[in-house]
Amino acid sequence: MAEETKSVKSKTQSPFTTKSIDEVVKELNTDKQKGLTSAEAKQRLEKYGPNSLEEKKDSVFKKLIAFFWGPIPWMIEIAAILSGALQKWPDFIVIISMLVINAALGFYQEFKAGNAIEALRKKLALNARALRDGKWMEVLAKELVPGDIISVKLGNILPADMKLFAGEYLSVDQSALTGESLPVTKKVGEMAFSGTIAKTGEMEGIVTETGMNTFFGKTAKLVGEAKTKSHFQKAVIRIGDFLIFSTLSICAIILIVSIYRIEEKHVLHETLGQIVIFILVLVIAGIPIALPAVLSATMAIGAGKLAKMKAIVSKLTAVEELASMDVLCSDKTGTLTKNQLTVGDVQLFESKDAEEVLTIAALASNPDKGDAIDDAIHSKLKDKSLLDEYMREKFTPFDPVIKRAVALVKQRDGTIIQAAKGAPQVMIKLTEANEEMTKKVMSAIEAFAAKGYRTLGVAKTDAQGKWHYLGLIPLFDPPRDDTKETLDHIIGMGINVKMVTGDHAAIAKELSEKLDLGTNIVSVGALEKEEDNKQQLDELIEGASGFSEVYPQHKFDIVKSLQHKNHVTGMTGDGVNDAPALKQADIGIAVSGATDAAKEASDIVLTEPGLLVIAHAIEQSRKIFNRMKSYAMYRISETVRLLLFLFLSMLIFNDHPLSAIMIILIALLNDIPIMMIAYDHMPIDKTPSSWNMKEIITISVGLAIIGVISTFGLYWIGDNYWFTNISNPDVKFATLRTLAFMGILCGGNLTIYLTRNTGAIWSKPFPEWKFLSATLISQFVGTFVSAYGLGTDDFIGIGWKYVGYSWVYILVWFLICMLVKEGMYKIIGRKTHYLKSKILSSEEKMHMS
Repeated sequence: MAEETKSVKSKTQSPFTTKSIDEVVKELNTDKQKGLTSAEAKQRLEKYGPNSLEEKKDSVFKKLIAFFWGPIPWMIEIAAILSGALQKWPDFIVIISMLVINAALGFYQEFKAGNAIEALRKKLALNARALRDGKWMEVLAKELVPGDIISVKLGNILPADMKLFAGEYLSVDQSALTGESLPVTKKVGEMAFSGTIAKTGEMEGIVTETGMNTFFGKTAKLVGEAKTKSHFQKAVIRIGDFLIFSTLSICAIILIVSIYRIEEKHVLHETLGQIVIFILVLVIAGIPIALPAVLSATMAIGAGKLAKMKAIVSKLTAVEELASMDVLCSDKTGTLTKNQLTVGDVQLFESKDAEEVLTIAALASNPDKGDAIDDAIHSKLKDKSLLDEYMREKFTPFDPVIKRAVALVKQRDGTIIQAAKGAPQVMIKLTEANEEMTKKVMSAIEAFAAKGYRTLGVAKTDAQGKWHYLGLIPLFDPPRDDTKETLDHIIGMGINVKMVTGDHAAIAKELSEKLDLGTNIVSVGALEKEEDNKQQLDELIEGASGFSEVYPQHKFDIVKSLQHKNHVTGMTGDGVNDAPALKQADIGIAVSGATDAAKEASDIVLTEPGLLVIAHAIEQSRKIFNRMKSYAMYRISETVRLLLFLFLSMLIFNDHPLSAIMIILIALLNDIPIMMIAYDHMPIDKTPSSWNMKEIITISVGLAIIGVISTFGLYWIGDNYWFTNISNPDVKFATLRTLAFMGILCGGNLTIYLTRNTGAIWSKPFPEWKFLSATLISQFVGTFVSAYGLGTDDFIGIGWKYVGYSWVYILVWFLICMLVKEGMYKIIGRKTHYLKSKILSSEEKMHMS
């Protein structure tokens, strides 16, 4: 086993591991100070290829063939073979057409959805900071080449294998490669590998391998992520199970009754082979083959619209989850605030003036790396020429573990001093402050915190190496201009917003009050006190307005707790620290400027700052949800209507009231145009949307029953009044079949206008023109075929006179269905209100007791 491990390591180990930095520089022909030129990078990209892993993609032909393979296509193919064997050529042509159309539509929708998601993913391409032509610049990670000089810091996913040559240290999480649970510290001269995450520190390195030549490319196997089923997936499964069970049950009964009538009663005119074809066709029409495809296509088109609103969806089901979200845990910095730190009035301790404090703080900063605090300090420093009095010898960037940044600098007179900035309490320990100084510092911190300021301690050493606490720099990140208005809008949509921040409780409370989020800010200490009492902890978290001083584990636990209380929970974040919570949340939202790790963990990535993007995304997702709900209710209603009509007809007639061709046409003309529902206008729910399966099935089945009654009524009118002059019973039965076909197709097709909303059909918003046109085309085809037939004995046209009469009858029943639907919603609404009032009254009694 040891020999095998050694063998694997030797195959995957980089040849640059044992080489010195100078050897690597020479071999890769690069320059540590200037990097590669753009021309060299372009040449090497052509030579080595893009810095990405090879993706195994099926050919277009293989994807198309897949739509002719599987249980449902097999059923259609068997039906076609039986039709050909029995020389039922019209049936054969229509069934083959159905097979081809189904495959073509499925392929088109998958191809379009795949292209949409691929386009969105391209917008999420990871960037890298590279030294090209002597300047630091942002380049696409896939464009890195061996010899590139790159910089990595906290939060970055390392884009390629690299030899580290500058910087104090880099702590990386390489559990994805080695399974090690703890971060590994890397130093100058060591290798760092693609796919690992920088946890602390900042270093520069030379790219040694890219793409499939990296350690990750050679050893890592991309394993499908273990996923819990989303609310959308659960809903599709429940709807599918209901329709499949109903379809197979009715088909089994029809088959048994048909065989009995052939064998015992000799009353059916069809052979066993024709009955099998009929049953197979009925199964095909009843089982919701297109349901997942239509719903996925609806979400994919919706995801494209969200992308235009600066919200890029990386997981389709997040569109539906966002519509159902009822709690949003919002990161503070950069989301609720501008993330533009401004420096207030400096508090002096052992310094002569504010400029000295800012100068020392600036020396302990790295202005070239785009750090917000460092930028704010440099912007506040009025006389930047003061920095010319010092020469920086060594710089250790801010480390979240020790919470300070330190620089070793030489003054013009040759004196060596150290400059430090960091957490105020850390500076107290560093300077070994006495009790009086400690009280002074803590008092100033509390005073600043009460105003919503964060503070930064600044210290320096004298010529003898003794540390002096110079002063405090107050930093304030003001709320975004649109935050208050946007939060009011989100809360008005029935979403509870909870602020989550690592800041001090006083700062969190100050901002929360300004934004009207509430003042019940729970600190880490309060959470830790209730760790042993799960129920009380859940109640504490559920009732909180926000959380302060939290660490990654706390954020993760907060999200899990809210989910435990059955809340559909959203989480916004931008850092590595947010990644676990973003991954756990039902909807992880990476805000603008998020780290690579946060983007990877999220379902939605915002490309514009602030919460306004989220507010727009929620509204759009609720429209998308209502489109899916409308289609699901329509599909359930029409399937149940068809099955119920055929089942009851078996008890009344001595033959099937619909032929196989009719059932196929009903299935095609019902589903094809309804795909345009992805573009339909929809109302925006005032509260979080949810899959209320009891309501959905009740309304759908209720509409189906009314539809069956109307179809039998139309059949009865034709039998007793319109076609009494037809003496041939076979011709009359075929004519009545066509009448039933028109009643189910045209009358049923109108059901989609009933499931669009809970009120009258003329309620706003009105149908979108593409959706309206598609459904009208379906109605036209159904009407035309009913008038002229298909020229076969079992599909005879009824003429335009009776088509006109039928349409008058269908529209009258359409209005009746609308009134029944409104009545059912009112009854459901009253029951819901009654149950809620009972729950509330019981809770009040419990509180009183």
